Amino acid sequence: MTSHTVNRVSEYSVRPLHDRSHNSKQPIYLTPYELFILNLNYSQKGLLFAKPSPYKDFSISAFLDALRCSLSATLTHFYPLAARLATRKQDNPHSYVIYIDPVNSPGVKFVHATINVTISDILTSTDVPAVVYSFFDLNNAINHDGHTLPLLSIQVTELIDGIFIGGSVNHCFADGTSFWHFMSAWSEVFRSKYENGCPIISRPPSFKRWILEGCDHIPNLPFTHQDQFIQRSENPRYKERFFHFSSAAISKLKSKANAESNTQRISSLQAVSALLWRCVTRVQRQPRHSKTLCKLTINNRSRVKPPLSDDYFGSFMEVVMATTTVEDLMTHGLGWAALKIHETVRNHDYEAVKRQVESWYRNPGVFKTNGVPHLNNVFIGSSPRFDMYGCEFGLGKAVAARSGLANKSNGGVTMYPGQEGGGSMDTEVCLLPEYMVALECDEEFISALK
Repeated sequence: MTSHTVNRVSEYSVRPLHDRSHNSKQPIYLTPYELFILNLNYSQKGLLFAKPSPYKDFSISAFLDALRCSLSATLTHFYPLAARLATRKQDNPHSYVIYIDPVNSPGVKFVHATINVTISDILTSTDVPAVVYSFFDLNNAINHDGHTLPLLSIQVTELIDGIFIGGSVNHCFADGTSFWHFMSAWSEVFRSKYENGCPIISRPPSFKRWILEGCDHIPNLPFTHQDQFIQRSENPRYKERFFHFSSAAISKLKSKANAESNTQRISSLQAVSALLWRCVTRVQRQPRHSKTLCKLTINNRSRVKPPLSDDYFGSFMEVVMATTTVEDLMTHGLGWAALKIHETVRNHDYEAVKRQVESWYRNPGVFKTNGVPHLNNVFIGSSPRFDMYGCEFGLGKAVAARSGLANKSNGGVTMYPGQEGGGSMDTEVCLLPEYMVALECDEEFISALK
């Protein structure tokens, strides 16, 4: 695709329509799971819509006004997203606490941009075109930057025949469950045609923090200055491609995995994950005795006691790892790999969450990346269970979902529901160029897509 440049037309700060109550001014302290990822980039996800036909009569100014007004009304319920992070330090006793300060609430950033490309330019390109990254704001921000940058930035990019709505959200305060909760609520408010009052939403968020019983309600980091833990790194550019699994292809894959492992416990997602683990590991051609990992992001809400609903707003995800050697992964079949993933997920229960949190309190810290491509690691993030395509803004169902530049890695896989529904899935695979070429020729992988 010919190189094109996004033109930023305007920027606004959008604040909550109403000040709900005194409670909206109270600090919201980051939990251990949230503090641990201060060095990760903002999470970036968005939806591509076709302009209404005939699109030449489409009023972008009226649409942007409606988006901004409904965003302001939605922020009345999701008011912390309009705030900023703050750090409270003291020496005696030592304390270094990071929290969301709703008193400092400059608003959510709202960007309008244009670009001279079509939907076809985006969707028919073999690789995800680099221009998609410019559909998102805050490309190089890390979560700790939320002290000075907005916790949420929305960029609306007008294409020749389409509209892309991209969100960059501070990952410390919103995992995928929470981000799509917000997007769903915003879409609901947009479509409700509310008047001057505050609209009612079907799923109000809960900002009450989950803290393990017996642990400090205000987690404290062992630092005196941010330079002791902040790390920024630039990863190499990878090839990114989307691969579509129809519901029929997934059903076949799931049946094969269950038959080979002599069980009925393997889920569709676990079967697809096992396929990706095997095929991506194979094309990287690492020594057969070396260790290989399949890392999966897990939603902890339902695993704690008492369980939390998905209305709990925050970052409550954890990474679990299925581990074996390259030789064992290649020698055994799909079902063996899928069962290993299934057991890893099943074993991540409340006791596992409790051990992880207690370990953090004994040795609190912040995750650091080294920027070096990991071989033999497959990292599966996001979820095909997120209701991405239920988010409509008067434009009908989105034609595609895409992600930004943030948090990409060799062997990274981002999962999406298929646009046609019915249990289909889209997978965005991120690899070094030579491995991507090999993956597209991998017999097991290509045959599973049919």
